[in-house]
Amino acid sequence: MEEQEILKFLKKKKPEIDETIEKYLPRKVTEEWLKFTFGKPRYRYNLNSAQKSLIDPIWNFLDRGGKRWRPILFLLIAEAIGKNSEKLKDFAIIPEIIHNGTIMIDDVEDKGELRRGKPALHKIYGEDIAINTGNFMYYFPLLILIKSKDKFKPETLLKAYEIYLQEMANLSLGQGMDIYWHKGKVNEIKEEEYMQMCAYKTGCLSRMAAKLAVVLSGGNDELAEKIGKVAEAIGVAFQIQDDILDITLTGEAREKFGKIFGNDIKEGKRTLMVLYTLKKATEEDKKRLIEILNKHTDDFKEKEEAILIIKKYNAVDYAKNKAREILEKAWEEAESLLKESEAKRLLKQFVYYLIERKV
Repeated sequence: MEEQEILKFLKKKKPEIDETIEKYLPRKVTEEWLKFTFGKPRYRYNLNSAQKSLIDPIWNFLDRGGKRWRPILFLLIAEAIGKNSEKLKDFAIIPEIIHNGTIMIDDVEDKGELRRGKPALHKIYGEDIAINTGNFMYYFPLLILIKSKDKFKPETLLKAYEIYLQEMANLSLGQGMDIYWHKGKVNEIKEEEYMQMCAYKTGCLSRMAAKLAVVLSGGNDELAEKIGKVAEAIGVAFQIQDDILDITLTGEAREKFGKIFGNDIKEGKRTLMVLYTLKKATEEDKKRLIEILNKHTDDFKEKEEAILIIKKYNAVDYAKNKAREILEKAWEEAESLLKESEAKRLLKQFVYYLIERKV
């Protein structure tokens, strides 16, 4: 019942979030939008090039779907600490826009073929457009704060800017660690190092959503840190669950997931399951798994072989338990700071749904 309630809640909120995104990123470029976003031109804007190089790729990507869970997390946190989330709706989309930009660039870096069931953006528009669009989506959301400076105290806005900039820096380090590792250039990765990578690569945008929700709602620093820690744990657990789904989904569920089977094996990713397997496996299995990962193979049988080695050592169960353990510990620390309310109840359900989802 709880899962159905959350799914119903997501279905209701997603169109509202998309509507807010469209408020700042309209589907059709106009002179007014260009002036709002970039300022008055010194010479003259070309509307068509802005449409084709930025807006069309953005909406091609956004229209494919996506869970929009980061803005929903933002809104639930705002409600849970007693703020009317409707007044903060515009700011909830900040991490979501950034997130979609990171995926566009991530697919170029990983040479991804498929995203959300369709060809990766660079396969349609080219790598140059995909990278430039992704970069635009990293920094465009700052305008939402800048254009709303009359709504907040200067010190509140300063905190929001600091959160934004720090998490953007963290994001790049997390992605860099992940790229370096799946190139097969590191012999041993400790579990704690993997967790740190996830905390930055995936956790930082959910942490940004949470901390912005607290700060813009007038919450104190302690609450921002504790709720931010829960959100970071969600991001880490979400990444672990994503890795699990990559090697366990089949058939129709795989199609809904929108990625090619065994994509992480092809990319040579050192997931938590891989690290656990390498620690527990025989020398023969360890050697073979590393060999397949380093080949970046797209051969179905080889990917299947790697997955069978991972499953042989119960690495999937280990990863599932680890994700839940991380989340429970973080929630325990923050729960007492939130008053009992319907929003708090929904927030807790939502948090656990994210790491137990089937797609």
